[in-house]
Amino acid sequence: MSKLTIVANIKAKADKVDLVKAELLKLIEVTRAEVGCISYDLHQDNANPAHFMFYETWQNRELWQAHMGNQHLADYVAATEGAVVEFTLNEMTIID
Repeated sequence: MSKLTIVANIKAKADKVDLVKAELLKLIEVTRAEVGCISYDLHQDNANPAHFMFYETWQNRELWQAHMGNQHLADYVAATEGAVVEFTLNEMTIID
């Protein structure tokens, strides 16, 4: 099965940028240690600091789905409730 690329866009409320960024940063180390995680990189838009993007590569979709059920993601969702105005997620496959 092909590797899975995830592009997740998170847009914070203007007055909640620091909170959302702090909570997103907490996800990096623990996620990078998960089985199946090849890369997990957080980006912040240079023109719009409220826009964050995770670029992730996973060994397969099943391992990414296991990641999505982990407690640290549930904790992030609870901590940022009402602070995120938009969230989009794309599951993608690299074309060689």
